[in-house]
Amino acid sequence: MNIKTVTSDKQIRAARYAKALGHPVRMYVMELLSKQSCCYSGNLSDDLPIAKSTLSQHLKELKDAGLIQGEIESPRIKYCINKENWKEAQLLFKEFLGI
Repeated sequence: MNIKTVTSDKQIRAARYAKALGHPVRMYVMELLSKQSCCYSGNLSDDLPIAKSTLSQHLKELKDAGLIQGEIESPRIKYCINKENWKEAQLLFKEFLGI
């Protein structure tokens, strides 16, 4: 028996979203982006007391999970919430928590 036979697709997706949100910096980014339409990575690095390379890794994790999307507007990158996946994540977490 392997893990795929005992877990559902919903559980796998929820776990991927949870992993991406599993750091306070990523939670901060998601909270910030949920309050505005988009944000430039340079603005985020001004707000956060971390190295730009560290911020870049956090943004990559959120992007790889599908929670945010980035658009290059040279020389900057504009990040926005992926509304469809963010809504799915919220529904999956609510379902899991029974709320």
